[in-house]
Amino acid sequence: MIRFNLIAKVSSEYLNLVRILCLTTLICTFLTGCNPALKNVKSPVSLQGEFSKTGSEILPDEWWHSFNDQQLDELIEQALGNNFSIRSAWDRLTQAEQIAIKTGASLFPEIEYKGTAKRTRQETGNVKTYSSNYTASLVLSHEIDLWGKIRSSQQAALLDAEAAKEDVYTAAITLTANVAKAWYQLAEAKEKASVLNQQLKTNQKVLDLITTRFSKGQVTAADVYRQNQLLESTQGQIIQTRENIILLQYQLCILLGRSPATLWPDDAISLIELPAFPQTGVPSSLIQRRPDVLRAFRAIQAADMRTAVAVADQYPALSISSTSETSSSKVRDLFDDWLANLAGNVVGPLFDARFRKAEVKRTQAVLSEKINDYGQAILEAVKETEDAINQEYYQKKYVDNLNKQLQLARQVYERTEQSYVKGTLDYLRVLDALVSQQNLEISELAARRTLLERRIDICKAIAGSWEMQRPEPAKIYEEKITSK
Repeated sequence: MIRFNLIAKVSSEYLNLVRILCLTTLICTFLTGCNPALKNVKSPVSLQGEFSKTGSEILPDEWWHSFNDQQLDELIEQALGNNFSIRSAWDRLTQAEQIAIKTGASLFPEIEYKGTAKRTRQETGNVKTYSSNYTASLVLSHEIDLWGKIRSSQQAALLDAEAAKEDVYTAAITLTANVAKAWYQLAEAKEKASVLNQQLKTNQKVLDLITTRFSKGQVTAADVYRQNQLLESTQGQIIQTRENIILLQYQLCILLGRSPATLWPDDAISLIELPAFPQTGVPSSLIQRRPDVLRAFRAIQAADMRTAVAVADQYPALSISSTSETSSSKVRDLFDDWLANLAGNVVGPLFDARFRKAEVKRTQAVLSEKINDYGQAILEAVKETEDAINQEYYQKKYVDNLNKQLQLARQVYERTEQSYVKGTLDYLRVLDALVSQQNLEISELAARRTLLERRIDICKAIAGSWEMQRPEPAKIYEEKITSK
């Protein structure tokens, strides 16, 4: 029965305390008012006109789908789910969100409980007496946010969380661009290996021809040596290309969150055709969707809130506390008598050697810094977009030019080879035409890969955010060691 009586008494006091808490919360809400308003910051940079070039295709939020490459889609999906750097960015967002929750907790009263038990023995001559004392108390404390200091701090922390969210999107855009570039670098390397193998066969065929003519005394030994040197040079390029293929596969595996391995056979990948040019929009819309620019914008708003905190810290702080305490020499009587009190406390600066004024000036300087950072982020975003647009424009012209050169080089080699067989040209002219053609074949491959990278740069520059699934937090799993 004692146990049930105690539970009933504790429950009754708990309900009384809840009533006090609700009343206190209502009073505090009335006294503190609404959340501080966020300021809509005007862009410090004047943005007019449009980008130098735009297309008709709307770039999807998940920009890599514009390449119509199913293998790339699968790789990026794996990277977004498994890459450890992007998972760390999610963890930083969670940390920022929890900091905002902790900061906002000060807006509500805090309740603490305390219980003590004391046993005393007293000896008087041969007489021993024992006494017990039990104490239980409940304490409610709260700082009334008269000047909005706590709410401004919470708002700043919430804006920090918003900035951390933009960091996740920025990291995701960077990751997807890196995966796409690594994928097409691997495609170029594999196609280069194929081209070099074909060149090796051609060079061997020419060597056989020259060797036959040398045996007949029609050419000198120097011609044989020159062709042998070209054959070995091609072998050397194949060795280097094979090494590069392995390293690129390792790099791609790391981006996917995998252990380095060679996972893609030569016939499973190739350079794609350049997709249609996307709509680039206008610079003013760019700053509203680029995560890094939005992050700079949130940093301004957070700095403004912290300036408000510094200003409010110059004024007195009002706090209230309520304590309910009971004590008894017997546990069964512990909750029969209560002693309660309500107290208020005002604390304000009288002399701080300009400490708080200096803090206000410091936060104002931080705000100015964030505004300047925002302006710089806007300029860099616009420049990055224009750079990518113009680089693709001129790279495309360069690819077209290389194709014309390669077509002419093949015609030159075909004619010189025919003339050499007829004996009207010397071998050096054939060698020069052959080397020129083969160098152009390799250059054309590299130029097409660079053109795809330029498009990736455009997509990265104008991309915004998209819906992503937050991964589960990492946990420690102990490795079980089994004894033999």
